[in-house]
Amino acid sequence: MTDSIMSKAATMEIPINSNGDTGTLPEDDSLEQAAKLQWSLDEKVGSSRGTRDLQQVMVSGPNLNETSIVSGGYGGTAEGIIPTSSIKGSNMHHSSSSSSVTAEEMTRGVAVEKLETMKKWGLNTYKCTKQMISERFGRGSRTVDLELEAQIEVLRDTKRKYENVLRLARALTNHFYNMVQTQHALGDTFADLSQKSPELRDEFGYNAETQKLLCKNGETLLGAINFFVSSINTLVNKTMEDTLMTIKMYENARLEFDAYRSDLEELSMGPRDAVAMARIDAAQQQYQVHKDKYERLRSDVTIKLKFLEENKVKVMHKQLLLFHNAISAYFAGNQQQLEQTLKQFNIKLRPPGADKPSWLEEQ
Repeated sequence: MTDSIMSKAATMEIPINSNGDTGTLPEDDSLEQAAKLQWSLDEKVGSSRGTRDLQQVMVSGPNLNETSIVSGGYGGTAEGIIPTSSIKGSNMHHSSSSSSVTAEEMTRGVAVEKLETMKKWGLNTYKCTKQMISERFGRGSRTVDLELEAQIEVLRDTKRKYENVLRLARALTNHFYNMVQTQHALGDTFADLSQKSPELRDEFGYNAETQKLLCKNGETLLGAINFFVSSINTLVNKTMEDTLMTIKMYENARLEFDAYRSDLEELSMGPRDAVAMARIDAAQQQYQVHKDKYERLRSDVTIKLKFLEENKVKVMHKQLLLFHNAISAYFAGNQQQLEQTLKQFNIKLRPPGADKPSWLEEQ
């Protein structure tokens, strides 16, 4: 009943006079009474319901995810309502898109950097190849340091000869090791036969002792030869090789220097307009950079060759003396002198089975 009365009141027309005052209607009294009745009923129901709603709000609080922002004035349409969840999603989308743009820019920067590196490498390779071909066919000029080139050639020849000495010394070590092992086996055989042949016990015994003594001296000599081989190997494959690597870098720097020098000379003989002058300035800068690099490496090679020569003389003096004294003492049968030679050069022999780790080290 109350709903029907309110519906009727909502659909009635309110006439307005010419002076703007509302006119009196016959239903005004009934509508006023119905409104008062509805207000009293809503007040009673709302008081009890409001208490429960207030308690619920105090306990749980409002759901912020469901709140909305209303655009427009009172009585506006629903199109102005914007859920806050859509704002949050929009911000997240904007953050994701900005991060993707940043990653794309970084990837593009790396690609451009690699492209520039490849471009410089290709240009440098082209210039150096052109210079190399020109030198081989006698059309291009090259920078030559006669004194340094002679020293480098001597070093390469010395390295080849020392490699031959190293190869022969290793062959001698292998053959001598096999001989010592044969002497050891022969001594054991003689000792066994001296026990099983009473009539030849003394003869087999003498030979067994001789072979054992030769085996012992042979092992001592092997220690000296192994030390000699190790020192020569270090000198040839480490010290000399390090110097030769620096020489290789020096030669590459020399080729690059001559390539950019030739490029600068060609540009200098050309026209002198604005574009050409810019290219000449760039070529002049590259020429200076490679000139500094060439001179620095040339100085490094000169210093290393000097120290290598001093080191080589010092090492070979010690190793050749060791080799001579050890070989002479062994073939002279002078066991005391042989042992003294090893002590002189601080060479310690490994006892048999030293290569195998102890049970304590295996744990």
